Amino acid sequence: MNEKKASKILEDLFLQEKPSLILLLLKTSKVPVYATILSKEADCTYSHTIKILNIMNSLGLVKFEKKGRIKKVFLTDDGWDIAHNIEAIKKKFLQIEESIESKRKQKRKKEGNT
Repeated sequence: MNEKKASKILEDLFLQEKPSLILLLLKTSKVPVYATILSKEADCTYSHTIKILNIMNSLGLVKFEKKGRIKKVFLTDDGWDIAHNIEAIKKKFLQIEESIESKRKQKRKKEGNT
């Protein structure tokens, strides 16, 4: 996989809601996670979840551990780093949203006093 292709895949993958959510679910999980659990938590079909996980696996972001018929999903170090950064971006978005809302309240209050 050349750099441009991998970069494009990563952009397409993580600028979408479900893949980001799946990574965050894996990061915050305290117990081994199965694709079925991820699909339910992400409100995503099982087949779509598997497709996302297979792409992440090919990019080295998740790994699978199979025991019998059950396949557990784990984040790799790179996957954890990306999940951590997505989490930070989401927190920053919330801070921006709160700042905008605070400014709107101040403006309304100012307009009400005028």
